[in-house]
Amino acid sequence: MNVSRFAKYAWLVLLYNLAAVAWGVYVRASKSGDGCGSHWPLCDGDSTPLMGPGAKLVEMSHRISTGLILPMALVMVVWAWIAYPKKHLVRKASGTVLGFVIMEALVGAALVKFGLVTTNDSAARAGVMAFHVVSTFLLLGAISLAALGASGLPTPRLKGQSTVGWIIGMACFGVITLGVSGAISALGHQLHETPNVLQAAMNPATHWMVRLQPLHPFIAASIGLYLMLAAGLLQHLRPDPRVKAATRWVVGLFLAQLALGSLNIWLKAPIEMQMAHLMLADVNWISLVALGAFCLADGIERVESRPAPEEAGEFEPLRGRELIKAYIALTKPRVISLLLFTTLTAMVAAKGQWPGTWLFLAVALGGYMSAGAANAINMVIDRDIDLAMKRTAKRPTVTQSIPSRDALLFAFALAASSFALLWFAGTLLSAVMAFSGLVFYVVVYTMLLKRRTWSNIVIGGAAGAFPPLVGWAAVTNDLPPLSLYLFAIIFVWTPVHFWALALLLKDDYAAAGVPMLPCVKGDRHTVIQIGIYGIITFIVSLLPFLLPKVGWIYAGAAFVLNAILLYLCVELYRRIDRPRASRLFHYSMLYLALLFLMFAIDRAVVMA
Repeated sequence: MNVSRFAKYAWLVLLYNLAAVAWGVYVRASKSGDGCGSHWPLCDGDSTPLMGPGAKLVEMSHRISTGLILPMALVMVVWAWIAYPKKHLVRKASGTVLGFVIMEALVGAALVKFGLVTTNDSAARAGVMAFHVVSTFLLLGAISLAALGASGLPTPRLKGQSTVGWIIGMACFGVITLGVSGAISALGHQLHETPNVLQAAMNPATHWMVRLQPLHPFIAASIGLYLMLAAGLLQHLRPDPRVKAATRWVVGLFLAQLALGSLNIWLKAPIEMQMAHLMLADVNWISLVALGAFCLADGIERVESRPAPEEAGEFEPLRGRELIKAYIALTKPRVISLLLFTTLTAMVAAKGQWPGTWLFLAVALGGYMSAGAANAINMVIDRDIDLAMKRTAKRPTVTQSIPSRDALLFAFALAASSFALLWFAGTLLSAVMAFSGLVFYVVVYTMLLKRRTWSNIVIGGAAGAFPPLVGWAAVTNDLPPLSLYLFAIIFVWTPVHFWALALLLKDDYAAAGVPMLPCVKGDRHTVIQIGIYGIITFIVSLLPFLLPKVGWIYAGAAFVLNAILLYLCVELYRRIDRPRASRLFHYSMLYLALLFLMFAIDRAVVMA
């Protein structure tokens, strides 16, 4: 026996388990789980299956196929014991595989013995199925670790991994939670099929499984966003080719799973699609296990542990009030203030009146925490850039007066608290919108675009356009066209605002090697682009007036505010200097605040 043969065997066992899981989906979806009655493990007693004699063949084949997994696991344990030394990853993982195989058998026995099959729609069945999903995921994960260990992966180390361990742990928890919600959603569809799930879910008399079904897509979207965030951060914090490749697999497979899930809904969840959807979910889980193993392996640099560079100088550890101020500085409160204003005015506009003090304050705090988390993560990623720029060289992440690991833990605590608060006080949709803005800012703008192209702010600036959607969704649990116009206004306004600032800070950006437009194309080209986007902003900001329940108060204010904006753009074009760029930059902030304020007032008057 040799290592390479064991690795091949372990991968084969993994593939076999995936096939067994898919066939288990068929047993459940075809209502064949009572094929052998209450007899277990043999199928040798009298029974009258709900779906007829064919159900007995289906159930028998499932028991035989899953029964073969036990001797496979025993072979793994014995082989690993002979071929690998004590405390080796393969030994540990193989022993864990055997434990979960036994557990899976006991879960199957419980489903049969207690009649939790076919048309049973009890909470007990849902609970056992949820446990079944978790144990299956853990079984597949253990087999994957055994196969990876036999393929040369060093034993992963949790000690000293700081935030990376938490990032991976939260990703695993999220994917398992998604699997559980998917299983319950599929069971609800099977037992209580309805032509309009959303409408049925609003009826309190509807079975609880149906009422929970709409949650699954929201959970999928939230977990998908988190996986994108985790993938980006792990590539940064663990710069290794295997980690980079694994993150692409995790995100790519999840996106494919989302597409397959959408197709599954559109086709009314035929059994074949349910099998494919769960199979892809399992493969996605295996890719996440591999990513975690690569990230935690010995020999990879832990970027968050890098000391402060000598150029940053030496700083005493912060305590008390100074430490609190430093943590507040991580959130960039001055940057957040305008975004928060658009959130709160959008709430008033959506309601047409005061949305309620409790909701107003909760969304304000939740929105601040979400934006603050994004800014804190941005500071950790951009430590090198910030050191090269005079205005940011003394940030706590640069000097490490707040270590990067602590800044990340702080950011994740803010993000989680924001999501929970917005969901509890507002709606799940508002929480997802806030998290979408965070992920877009960190992953799309900071990590993908900022250092690569002068178009960074054109695309990445969309992150700042999410706040109105957060406020609107918190009030109405909906995102109608009018709310999307608010998103569009901020999206096209951002280049005008930011490129005016970039003209003022172009030397800093050049020193840091950030390809902002003035550094790449020059001042004149930048001013021309500002003018073009100024005209686009004028047009887009007047479009809401074409929709119902938007009146002349907003239209008149928008016309005046845009006229001033274009005047300042023209003045800057005539003579490019710092005073004119500064006036345009500062007015652009006042412009957006007044535009949203007048929109809220207009809606309150029109809807009164």
